[in-house]
Amino acid sequence: MAVSRALRRLLRVLDIQEEQSRAALETALAEVHRLERAQASAANRERGGRQLIAASAMTNELIDQLIDRIAGIEESLAALRAATVLAERTVDAEENAALCREEFLAKRVERRQAELLVRRAEAADALEATRRGQQSLDDWYLNRMHRQRPGLTRGKDE
Repeated sequence: MAVSRALRRLLRVLDIQEEQSRAALETALAEVHRLERAQASAANRERGGRQLIAASAMTNELIDQLIDRIAGIEESLAALRAATVLAERTVDAEENAALCREEFLAKRVERRQAELLVRRAEAADALEATRRGQQSLDDWYLNRMHRQRPGLTRGKDE
């Protein structure tokens, strides 16, 4: 039983699909990491705003104090708003990454199953070829024996 072209083609298609799902998973994970870095940046920005507020208390000028304080408050609030939006997007990106991971693992299982079928068929082919080769050797040996001793196996009727 030779491995069919259709089965080999299916294996190639499944391999390509697995690679595509791997690429989608890597993209989804990169998006999660990008959003996590953006969240860290927003946290740093919020800290910077608080530091600006604290630094404004050290200034002797009342106008500079007010400007720095307002700027610090606005910077902190903008960072908190960004962090809130980024947290929501991160949750969505993590869910997408989980779905991509499940799809990738499913494609990997499909490919491995098809690969196993191909290997089993190849092993069966190899076993059959070995059996045929042994049968051919046995036939050759028997024919050789018959030629050397014509009277032993061929009856007197011939």
